This record gives sequence, C-alpha cells and structure tokens, in this order.
Amino acid sequence: MEAVWRHLERLDAQIVSWLQRNSVPLLRIALGTVFLWFGALKVVGASPVNDLVATTVYWFSPRWFVPLLGVWEMAIGVGLLFRVALRLTLLLLLVQLSGTFLTLVVAPDLAFRGSPLVLTDVGEFVIKNLVLLSAGLAIGGTVRGEGRICPTGETPP
Repeated sequence: MEAVWRHLERLDAQIVSWLQRNSVPLLRIALGTVFLWFGALKVVGASPVNDLVATTVYWFSPRWFVPLLGVWEMAIGVGLLFRVALRLTLLLLLVQLSGTFLTLVVAPDLAFRGSPLVLTDVGEFVIKNLVLLSAGLAIGGTVRGEGRICPTGETPP
C-alpha cells in the first residue's frame, strides 16, 4: 500500500508541476480567444450584446461605438494570444471589463429581478465578468515570469 501512495505522490507532483508551467499560458490563450471572438462579433454586427451595449452606453452612438468596442476587444485578444504589449493589453482588459459593470448601475432593471441577489440572464452575463477580470489579474501577476506560477511567490527561473 505504501508503494501505491508513493506512486500517487509522484503522479501528483508531476501534475502540479505541469499545471505550474502551463495553466497561466493556457488561461491567457483561452481569454485571448474569447476576446478576439467576441470582439469580431461586434465588428461585424453579429454580437448578441449589441443592444445591451447600446442601452448601457447610451451617450455614444451604437453605430460607431459597438464596432469600436469590438476592435478594442480584438486588440486585447491579439495582445493576449501573442503576448504583445502584455501590460498595456491587461490595462485595456481591466478598463473594458470594468466598463461592463456599468449595466448594473445604468440599467439595473436589466440585471436584477426585483432584488440585488436575484440576477437576470443579463445580470449573470455581467457578473461572470468577475471571473474574466480575475483571470486577467492572474495573468498580470506572471508578466515578469514568463507566465509561470511559483508556489513561493518568487520569480520563476
């Protein structure tokens, strides 16, 4: 039985080592893909959130603002996918995702169903951006270390 536990410990160490090397780069690629895809949908006018953006940012014309937002998101996607100007890319991501929370203030009737604890589908769509924001912060925490996580908090070799 002890041999089985040693084998499981070695396997666990290998899995954790792989995750430390690869999880943040995979997260960066996934997040970049999402931003590139969602941005492209806005640019070509096929995004399901075009009306939501127009309602939330009503002081700009959606004719030019939605495609501009799409280009912004595509720039974030390209920056994440290819590690281009990653610090600037993450700043653009932070600003863009922070802006999505405007819906909760500008159009709360679209986000909440009578109570701040009961979300509509739009509310869930907006709140899930906390996860995307956290993913961007996790990527930002590794900018100086080639995307690797060190358990001690040190910069990886």
